[in-house]
Amino acid sequence: MPDSATPTHSAATGPLSGVLVADFSRILAGPYATMLLADLGADVIKVEGPGGDDTRAWMPPVRGDVSTYYLGINRGKRSIALDLRDESDAGIARELARRAGVVIENFRPGGLAKYGLDFETVRRDNPGVVYTSITGFGSGAGRHVPGYDLMVQAMSGLMSLTGDPDGPPYRAGISVFDVMAGNHATIGILAALRHRDATGEGQLVEVNLLSSALTGLVNHSSAFVAGGTVPYRMGNAHPSVFPYEPLPTADNDLIVTAANDGQFRKLCEVLGIPEVADDPRFARNADRTANREQLRPLLIERLVGRSANDWFELLVDAGVPSGPINTIGGGFAMAERFELDPVVTVGRGERAVPTTRHPIRFSATPATYRLPPPELDEHGTELREWLSKPPEEGHG
Repeated sequence: MPDSATPTHSAATGPLSGVLVADFSRILAGPYATMLLADLGADVIKVEGPGGDDTRAWMPPVRGDVSTYYLGINRGKRSIALDLRDESDAGIARELARRAGVVIENFRPGGLAKYGLDFETVRRDNPGVVYTSITGFGSGAGRHVPGYDLMVQAMSGLMSLTGDPDGPPYRAGISVFDVMAGNHATIGILAALRHRDATGEGQLVEVNLLSSALTGLVNHSSAFVAGGTVPYRMGNAHPSVFPYEPLPTADNDLIVTAANDGQFRKLCEVLGIPEVADDPRFARNADRTANREQLRPLLIERLVGRSANDWFELLVDAGVPSGPINTIGGGFAMAERFELDPVVTVGRGERAVPTTRHPIRFSATPATYRLPPPELDEHGTELREWLSKPPEEGHG
């Protein structure tokens, strides 16, 4: 069921070609989700307030005078600046929502109702709409609490798991739950579009950061819910597997992972201590985990004899998962080495922007990168003109 695509988007390709997304979200979770949809062919209209998305001002770092934060999550979109407090602009926003197949927003619950842009109001004129709402803590008793990733890292328990056992709790180095919620929103949108294709019915899709966090804590959540155990900080150690952590070599630390008995035996063979794999204290994963303090020095004694890169090559060739601890630059270099082509350039000339490749590869419908991250209201004139016409004239 194609939506009312804008004329300039009519030639778009991809599995979501023909899906019009009215994006009322800002900062990270929503914009990340809509960028993924745009990569897959959706026509994403980014609606910004007069001052623009908050991340436009989150700098340094910058490329030229533009925030790299903003650039990293907004390719493939068109921007229109609308002041929803102005009735004329609010009317334009309502018309966009009426034509859209997907509406996505991350206002506080009820925040868009006064503009006629809440789910119940939008679906009266657009019953097929997939309306996606991202909040911090849901639309119930937590509706009044603003949602920022750092808050959720603290309130979900993640920070209690991050850091040295005797040190303070730490946040993760990225806004991990914003990204996770963005992915969950994308999954929800795709599932709802599938339902709409089958039935013609739209629906409300709700995602909140705290629920994304709790499911994202996976084994730690299960330890509490199913086992009655409250996990604790272990630094870089794993509560259920050993070795599964950085270990020192002749120059740098190396991640060494032996998650099953076969991998551990191969590790011991590469290190030249095959007899350790037969030691009853270390024969099974449960034994190794219980006796990690006895096993760790035996592994380190061998690892310090060669460099991290030497061991990486030897262990990976033997089928033992391992890896160096890179900088972000080193991570991109490794992706290049593995022929993953991690960087794609969007736009041309002065507008060319290097961005990170879409993470999913399709054999028949690959991601496309049509537009660089838009300047504020860059497409406002053409979009206002399109939205002022009857829908029949506005179709691409």
